[in-house]
Amino acid sequence: MRTTHEIGLTELPQRAEELLTGGHRLGLVAAHHDDNGIRVVYLFVSGPPDTRTELTVRLDPDRPEVPTLAHLSFPAGRFEREMRDLVGIVPLDHPLPRRLVRHFHWPRGWYPMSSDAGPPPTFGEQEGPYPFLEVEGDGVYEIPVGPVHAGLIEPGHFRFSVVGETILKLKARLWFVHKGIEKLFQGRTVAAGLPLAERISGDTAVGHALAYCLAVEEATGTEVPAGAQRARAMLLELERIHNHVADLGMLCNDVGHGILNAHAQRVREQLLRLNREITGHRLLRGGVVPGGTVLHALPDPARLKAIREDIREIIALALGHSTVRDRLTGTAILTTDAARAIGCLGYVARASGIADDARVMHPFAPYDTQLNVPVHDSGDVLARFLTRAEEIDTSLGLIEQFAGGLPTPSALSAAPPAPGAGSRTGVGLVEGWRGTIATRVELAADGTLARVKPVDPSFFNWPALPVALADTIVPDFPLTNKSFNLSYAGNDL
Repeated sequence: MRTTHEIGLTELPQRAEELLTGGHRLGLVAAHHDDNGIRVVYLFVSGPPDTRTELTVRLDPDRPEVPTLAHLSFPAGRFEREMRDLVGIVPLDHPLPRRLVRHFHWPRGWYPMSSDAGPPPTFGEQEGPYPFLEVEGDGVYEIPVGPVHAGLIEPGHFRFSVVGETILKLKARLWFVHKGIEKLFQGRTVAAGLPLAERISGDTAVGHALAYCLAVEEATGTEVPAGAQRARAMLLELERIHNHVADLGMLCNDVGHGILNAHAQRVREQLLRLNREITGHRLLRGGVVPGGTVLHALPDPARLKAIREDIREIIALALGHSTVRDRLTGTAILTTDAARAIGCLGYVARASGIADDARVMHPFAPYDTQLNVPVHDSGDVLARFLTRAEEIDTSLGLIEQFAGGLPTPSALSAAPPAPGAGSRTGVGLVEGWRGTIATRVELAADGTLARVKPVDPSFFNWPALPVALADTIVPDFPLTNKSFNLSYAGNDL
């Protein structure tokens, strides 16, 4: 259930505080340039039962300012900084007003998401060094890492302040691959928006496509057939498994157990080939479409059973090896209080004792009410390993549950919506493999996309990585980074 409330600017902090203290969390913030001014929408979500509350405020176009909510919600402060960088809206009294998205070669006064932005101007030379907080004292030195990394990792800059091998402070600098995704959506047809949604973060094609489609379907009043809902849930779990299996293997590799990584990647290759049989694409693109799903095949239960046994054996070998278990235990602890204050999502949150899961809080398919959501509370690398290992088992059970009785090959689609049906705005909430994905859509009068605001869980989880690494050692960084495995592309929209 989604309710919308247009309120005055002065009401915003109090209404937001009431929702936050009442068990909601801030899911996204989207700014809109309308013909008659600027509008900002704040989406608060909670569940079960599935509850979505939107607060809308209108701003003076000559002085686009909002009262900051950063003192109420850490994610709100980051959304406000993002909004200032991209739209030019000023969050009044923000405690950390420096840039978030904009690097120092971006032209001053140019806000790409504003209605009068025009074509991108010439980007200039770097205005100066990025203002990192310098830690001073005897024996303190800095280690800069990135933004260019060895291997295939995307660009991000990490600056360590270190004494010996102990990390005193880590600062992450992202947005090197900002692509203008939100602007690219504008003016596209719904069908043309789907390939863009699938590519927001390439390893989360199903999650982002599904959140986009759910938002479009709410906006158009489209009723998705029950079979398509089940097929979507199956595809979502297939995506979760192949990513988790790969990461568990690479965690083993980071502690020197390369043979287990080789076996994990062997299993992932089996899953990728299965994905291609089911949707025609190794990353499951094309399986989720507006109004339904397209399947070429269904997973063979015997084949899934063999994969399950293979994965269980790899996990048992990893956890039974004293070097692996000792290296994961107690490393890079993210406490429950810290995870809650930062607003963490997905397995990062569940490894720190927070049981939130959109499949329970915002179900789009008939999930079993007894859905087993693995939760650990130690907050270390081991907890993040165990949470994902147990999620694989849960996902395999869900695939069996949802695949049963589905026709194949099949294209399960909704009937076209009636003209004028729907609210013209919609929200999709999906438990992607990294955590909850939120997408908000607004349609223009001609049915094209006027505004699409996607939020990957990595936006919420990136600030937790430096917190978990405080007082650890520099060699813990690769292991910890992989245990979080956050998306650069999903963050750097």
